[in-house]
Amino acid sequence: MLGQAKVGAIVFFVGVLERSVAFYRDTLGLPIAELEGHDGPFALAELGDLSLVFIQRPAKAGDSPVVVFALEGGIDDCAEALAAKGVEIVVPVSEAPDGGLTMDFLDPDRNVLSLYQSEGAPRRNAG
Repeated sequence: MLGQAKVGAIVFFVGVLERSVAFYRDTLGLPIAELEGHDGPFALAELGDLSLVFIQRPAKAGDSPVVVFALEGGIDDCAEALAAKGVEIVVPVSEAPDGGLTMDFLDPDRNVLSLYQSEGAPRRNAG
């Protein structure tokens, strides 16, 4: 039934919308817009065919899904940059089950986010 489907949006329930917008925009560098919806304000980040939607609503950690950001390389550089910005790293750069590399970190609402790069991609960006 869903064999041909693509993920179109991932929704995060967040404690403080402004705090989450600042984290995803300023810390992670994602293009994010604050909008007014029929149930109040929300935020939207458009990443190609994928939308990240942020809705302020009481939720406990684990109520939102883990989002995996695919990298073409440079996972060590990303990990160091996140740590330098005070982001809590919960699983340091390590081998993924398929031989690639992965690392997990937390957003301000303690949602787990993950970085992934395929096997053979450079651990550091050139330059």
